[in-house]
Order: sequence, then C-alpha cells, then structure tokens
Amino acid sequence: MKYCPIFARMYKRSISIGIAAVAAVVLYHTLTAFSAGQVLWCDRPFRTDTIQQLQRIAFGSCAHQKKQEYILADIARLRPDLMIYLGDNIYGDSKNIRVLREKYGVLSCKDEFRRLLQATHVVATWDDHDYGQDDAGSEYPLKKESKDLFLEFWNEPKNSDRYKHEGIYTSYYYGDSAHRVQVILLDLRWFRSPLIGKDYHYQVNNDSLAVMVGAEQWAWLRHELSRPARVRIIGSSTQFCTDHNGWETWSNFPREQQRMLDVIRETRAEGVLFISGDVHYAELSMRRVPGLYPIYDMTASGLTQVELKTSHNPYRIGQPINTRNFGMIDIDWGKADPELLIRGFDYAAKERIVHTVRLSELRF
Repeated sequence: MKYCPIFARMYKRSISIGIAAVAAVVLYHTLTAFSAGQVLWCDRPFRTDTIQQLQRIAFGSCAHQKKQEYILADIARLRPDLMIYLGDNIYGDSKNIRVLREKYGVLSCKDEFRRLLQATHVVATWDDHDYGQDDAGSEYPLKKESKDLFLEFWNEPKNSDRYKHEGIYTSYYYGDSAHRVQVILLDLRWFRSPLIGKDYHYQVNNDSLAVMVGAEQWAWLRHELSRPARVRIIGSSTQFCTDHNGWETWSNFPREQQRMLDVIRETRAEGVLFISGDVHYAELSMRRVPGLYPIYDMTASGLTQVELKTSHNPYRIGQPINTRNFGMIDIDWGKADPELLIRGFDYAAKERIVHTVRLSELRF
C-alpha cells in the first residue's frame, strides 16, 4: 500500500494543532476503509544502505501507538547511525491477530515514525505488549502468528536466520575488525517460563527447570559472544542489573541471571554493555561481579509511557528520569582507548544521565 500524499498533508497539518496521534489513527482507518476492510499498513521507508562505522546508537521502548511520539523527532535530529527498539513498540495486548495487525498499522502511519525510518537505520526486538499479552511468556497461544507479524512489520530480510529458528533473537555486526560493534537482541518472551505470582508482585523462581532464555537461545548466545568484537551491546527487553523487586526483571529468574554472567565470563567476551526497557523510566545501573569487569545496564523507557515511582535499585548510578525518555551511546573511536558516552535524555531532549566508560574498563 503506497503512502497517500493527500492523507499525508492532512497528517502534517494535524501536527500543528497537537493531534498527531489522532491523525495517525484516522489515516490508518481511512486506508483500511478504502481496502474493503483489509488490514493495510502505510509504507515504512526502512534504510537499506550500509553503516560503515557505528558511532552513535539511540534506543528506546514502550511506545503506545495511540499516543503522540514527538520524541522520535528529537532522536532523528541527533542523527544516530542506528536506532534500537527494545520492546513494547506497540501496545497490542490481544489474542486476535487482526487486532495486533491494526495496531501496527496505526504506528506505520505516524509521520514521526516514518521520518525516523528515513533518518537512521532501525532494528527491533519485542517485549510483552507487542508480543501480544501483558507479562506473557511461552504460554502465549499466538506467538507464532505474532512473530510473523513482527518480522513483516520490521522489514526483516527474507534470508534472515530469524525465520529459521523459534523466537526472534538475532545479532548484527557493524564496522571493520578495528571498530567492530556487535548488537545482540534477545528474545525474553518466546521461551520464558510462566511467572509466579500476579499483579506485579512476582516471586523469585529458583526452579532449576525454569527458563527465561531457553536452551536454543543460550547455545546461540554463547556462540555469538565467542565471535570477535570490540563493543558488544546486548539488547534486553527487561532490566538486567537489578535485584528482585516484584516487577518483571531478570532477577525473577536468578539462575538465568547468573548464567548470563557466567557465559560472559566463560567466553571471555569483552566490551559488553546492556541496554533495556520495560519499566517506564530511565536509569543507568552498574554491577560489580567477582571475576568480571563492571556490567552496565542503561534502561530507556518509555517513548510515550511514564512511571513516576521508581523501584529500589542498589546498582543505580545517579538519578532516574521519570518522564518520556530515550537513551544514546556514542563511541569515540578516535582515542587510543575508545570511550563510550552513555546518555539518557528526557522529554525535552535534555541530557539527564551522562556517564563515560573507557573501553579498557570493560576487559578482563
């Protein structure tokens, strides 16, 4: 379905009076109406050119399709080489695949989203709401259909390994050997065992059979971390560097959380940095673990969703951001010891979290 210039002009005018999200809904439903009820999407102009050297990575999560995403324009203005969506990229929450498709359709017609696609390369993983059900794991009945929809929407190449295995985990490599950046996107929904408890008072699951990542994904991850790279960014839809707090985090499955640290140690994978979403606020965390270099986790959540109350986190560095937000990592390859500048931006694109890590600090 080609993007209609007439409706596009209507949409742009709507932005000037502050109803961009409403206009996207109207545009989407108008397109559907003219297609005899068939669920169609606006064109999504994904970039297909090659990133020669990765220097600036933006990332974010938790974006409701019916809310204005003006913050995407701020991201585009900062000209990142890559934008990583960390999940809850729409709020689908349905066991009707047509409903999920319709909600992706609203996002596809947002002018700010389309402009971001034109401005930078975009990759994505999912979390529970775009997977299809709040806090769901392996038990979600439409996960195969949801996966097909996800890969179609995010323009996954037809030769991608994502089509060949269960789940949507994947990796990307950017730059030559001297500037190699590995981006690993995990799938923390497809294989995950059901949570214990409910209503955001989840309990720790110490069962040796309980999984978050799954055997197939663990084997793949170990292989990926054994491959050469100078910087490794692991995209996790939920927070990694936290203790148990009753919400969804890796700490609900402490055996899996420890296994991740063990795999990093055993593969001697250097340069690892986590980025995460889910919680509707931003914060930078750092854990010191025996036998490992410091493990950082920059959480950026959400692009539209906001939580004013933050959970206790003994690993937090500085203050959280309790507004709409996004994260960014800049890699300064020009220095003998390259530096990673980790930043969190608020709703006004103002820096609120700023922390620099030398690459030598992320070594054994």
